[in-house]
Amino acid sequence: MASNKLSRSFYQQEDVVKVARQLVGKVLCTQIDDDEMTSGIITETEAYCGRGDKACHASGGTRTDRTEIMYHAGGVAYVYLCYGIHHLFNVVTNVEDRADAVLIRAIEPLDGRELILERRKYQKINPALTAGPGRLTQALSITTDLDSTDLTGDTIWIEDRNVPNSVKELASAKRIGVEYAGEDAKRSWRFYPKNSKWVSKK
Repeated sequence: MASNKLSRSFYQQEDVVKVARQLVGKVLCTQIDDDEMTSGIITETEAYCGRGDKACHASGGTRTDRTEIMYHAGGVAYVYLCYGIHHLFNVVTNVEDRADAVLIRAIEPLDGRELILERRKYQKINPALTAGPGRLTQALSITTDLDSTDLTGDTIWIEDRNVPNSVKELASAKRIGVEYAGEDAKRSWRFYPKNSKWVSKK
């Protein structure tokens, strides 16, 4: 579909933290059923490592019906339900059986803004629209029905549109909501542009 769509080799890089940084500034796109394409610039990510990271759903080799997709080779979606309400979208990375993933926490709307507003029942574009992992999935119509979707296909994909984003401009911080992970909760594996207002929590 798009020549600037990220390739499978991008997702299968070994370092999930590096991938989480690289995804900031890329463009997350969806084409759901007969709706127009909607998209947004990724403005916040969190890295989760399948080995030695108690904050990761696959910590300790945990394999359940929900987490099994994390063990797939990188380049598929891991979408799960949080608190029984919020659909959270993750990018599975690395090679098969490594269980690494990047949570997409926020986007800045690009394509299909009117449809994004309609889906979120908002009147105007502002950060509350898509700054938050449950908000952005509602805006882009990503649900658990799309769990395991191939990210090199034409339903959910990520593009490199050369959005200006220097690694030097990225801030790093602790991940959100992982206090249960002990020492691993202190890892600064959340990334966002320092000057962006499209971030769920500074």
